[in-house]
Amino acid sequence: MGVRKDLKRAKRRTDLATRTRVETVRDERGVVREVRAAPLAPRPTTGSTADIPFTNAAEAPDAVVLRRERDGAWQPVTAAAFAHEVTGVAKGLIAAGLQPGDRVAVMSRTRYEWTVLDFAIWSAGGQTVPVYATSSADQVEWIVRDSGARYVVTETPENTATVTTGTASHPAPPRVWELDAGALAELTALGRDVPDEEVTKRRTALTPDTTATLCYTSGTTGRPKGCVLTHANLHAEAANTVELLHPIFKEVTDQVASTLLFLPLAHILGRTLQIACLMARIEIGHCPSIKPDELRPALRAFRPTFLVGVPYLFEKIHDTGRATAEKIGRGASFERAHRIAVRFGEAHLDKFLGRGKGPGPGLYAAWALYDLLVYRRVRKELGGRMRYAISGGSPLERDLNLFFYAAGIMVYEGYGLTETTAAATIVPPLSPRPGTVGLPVPGTAVRIADDGEVRIKGGIVFGSYWNNPAATDEVLDDGWFTTGDLGSLDDDGFLTITGRKKDILVTSGGKNVSPAVLEDRLRSRPPIGQCLVVGDNRPFVGALITLDPETVAHWLAVRGMPADTPMSEVVRDPRMRADVQRAVDYANEAVSRAESIRAFGLVEGEFTEENGLLTPSLKVKRQAAQEAYAKEIEALYA
Repeated sequence: MGVRKDLKRAKRRTDLATRTRVETVRDERGVVREVRAAPLAPRPTTGSTADIPFTNAAEAPDAVVLRRERDGAWQPVTAAAFAHEVTGVAKGLIAAGLQPGDRVAVMSRTRYEWTVLDFAIWSAGGQTVPVYATSSADQVEWIVRDSGARYVVTETPENTATVTTGTASHPAPPRVWELDAGALAELTALGRDVPDEEVTKRRTALTPDTTATLCYTSGTTGRPKGCVLTHANLHAEAANTVELLHPIFKEVTDQVASTLLFLPLAHILGRTLQIACLMARIEIGHCPSIKPDELRPALRAFRPTFLVGVPYLFEKIHDTGRATAEKIGRGASFERAHRIAVRFGEAHLDKFLGRGKGPGPGLYAAWALYDLLVYRRVRKELGGRMRYAISGGSPLERDLNLFFYAAGIMVYEGYGLTETTAAATIVPPLSPRPGTVGLPVPGTAVRIADDGEVRIKGGIVFGSYWNNPAATDEVLDDGWFTTGDLGSLDDDGFLTITGRKKDILVTSGGKNVSPAVLEDRLRSRPPIGQCLVVGDNRPFVGALITLDPETVAHWLAVRGMPADTPMSEVVRDPRMRADVQRAVDYANEAVSRAESIRAFGLVEGEFTEENGLLTPSLKVKRQAAQEAYAKEIEALYA
């Protein structure tokens, strides 16, 4: 199968496997407490990320750097054409009055125009302030006011109305353009008389230390804070990950790399991904939705060779496979395919890493059977050409990672935050290690503090929070960023995230419990939608659980129940509760009895961005959820 042939071929290419130098530091007990990775890309002394489109246009004007979806077809955009469009929009911003250092907020879903705007804002000397398209008027009001953005580009009339409402009380409301109303054409026309030389002058005045963007945190623990990221931060992230990954993928797979970008560009991971791809001239397409029903057709049409996603995507693809099998009466066959995949993936990786003999003849035969029946369908759902994926945002359940490996898709996990310009660690391409989030990105160091907190240092670490020196001082210490996450390093320096420091629950019996382990495993099993593990100052651990609407619809259909059966009946149905109990039992396998979920409650609603219980990056706002479901939590302990 493709990905395993890639690994075997790569193993012979030791020059690629040993490009990154990693050093570990142990304490007096011999435990690894720090790991450092040497940079692969030097820190630039001049220029900025704004130069990328123009460098591409000068060096390879006819190279296809993006593909734009129009009328159902993915049309190529060359390096020269992209640079020309960026210049036109930059001239429009200058004509509108943008001064060097001014900030422009962009409130839009992921689409081609977002990428044009990002580079145009920089080329005009400005700074980009991303805003999630789902943000409320209050959130927009805060970000625009705190950042001092004088201009806003929205996507839809609804977004424009949100901005207008949110900033109505501002002394000088921002000037607004709307993408759906032709914002780029309007800006290009506005700047027709501005000479190209003015754009060149402003762009070349930028330095690595110039602020590139203010990225606001998702606000799980209060009002969002603006992370000040420089062009050097963006370069350190993009250039080092390109140097780490692209030569190996290109050399080993013999594929022309391409990816479909669907992560929100308001999230730093999506932004740095597009910068890295343009830097390496990797073809990018855009999809505005991560919803499986909307994303799958785009994947089949675009046919990417790799993806960067969040665990939710991989969970949904897996769940869709299970649901499809159950519809044709082969649910048990899918479950067996899952178990075979986990066993096969584990055995094959053990052989590759020199820890075992690999799958035996019987296991190989079982894998070959289910590759015909199940795994090839998974590959087809992802476009048919995909061999690699990177997962970030939260831990990917280990068995799910092994399932995709057996299906021919290697999922590499990474870990990072807005303050670290996206990934701070990533699993190296030739050292798969499911269950960990990898080694430091080249040029980065990771340290485990005495209390288990993960700390990060390097060119990717931000310099400050905007207008908030007190918050900055809380998290930066001699260049080390204190992440608030708990983790450990193995003997080779691979990082495993074990929980969130502030989320640790302490039961009334004194047991410390990390809810993340339980929640991640729960979410990986149907029919779970979202969940909240509780138990602080309580006699035992409990969980509030929402049901996934798509899974519920399938569940009702399989049992011949009406599609409009009230959710109040579904959550009380003993068969549904039994299915949820199996998911709870699976989650409990990862922890001791004292840490296990003893009681759960099914709630009728959902955790969503709209009701304020999820961040745009799909993380549960714990405090808000606990307040919203206070009665249900009390009922667990009644």
